[in-house]
Amino acid sequence: MRQLITSALLCTGIATAAIGLSTAPEPVARPAPAASSRTAEGQFGWPLAPPPAVARPFESPEHAYGPGHRGVDLVGEVDQQVLAAGDGVVVFAGQVAGRNLVSIEHPPGLRTTYEPVRPTAAVGDQVTRGQPIGYLEPGHPECTAQPPNACLHWGARQHLTYLDPLRLLGGGHVRLLPWD
Repeated sequence: MRQLITSALLCTGIATAAIGLSTAPEPVARPAPAASSRTAEGQFGWPLAPPPAVARPFESPEHAYGPGHRGVDLVGEVDQQVLAAGDGVVVFAGQVAGRNLVSIEHPPGLRTTYEPVRPTAAVGDQVTRGQPIGYLEPGHPECTAQPPNACLHWGARQHLTYLDPLRLLGGGHVRLLPWD
């Protein structure tokens, strides 16, 4: 039995590392349950196609105003289509602090953001998973990708709690096998 548990823990760690998920804890001020308890599996997809490399992972802040990286940076190409990660309503499409941003509200109280994106979707538009919402622009200040590449900052928030958006994609299932 001990070998079975050890094997399961090892597989979980390997699966997490293989798909680039952050294992950082949720913010201490407002812990959140796992994304799978809030969303149906398969409801969300990558905002870039094909699935991109992760240039910078999510870094959970220790408290609401603490340092961290409240999203993930995905490597794409300038002018690449940015896709809605899930079904929802566009609640913002415009500039914030000199950069274009699109924000989509998904039920129940989940919001995803995409920046820097030249929007093609407008506030009030109903969008579906995989629908184009704009084009990736250069200018994400912390992007480590070299031109012609750029970084899409993809964020997710459940009410006031920032989440690792990669958790919305699901991580597959861990299957326990006999040690034999």
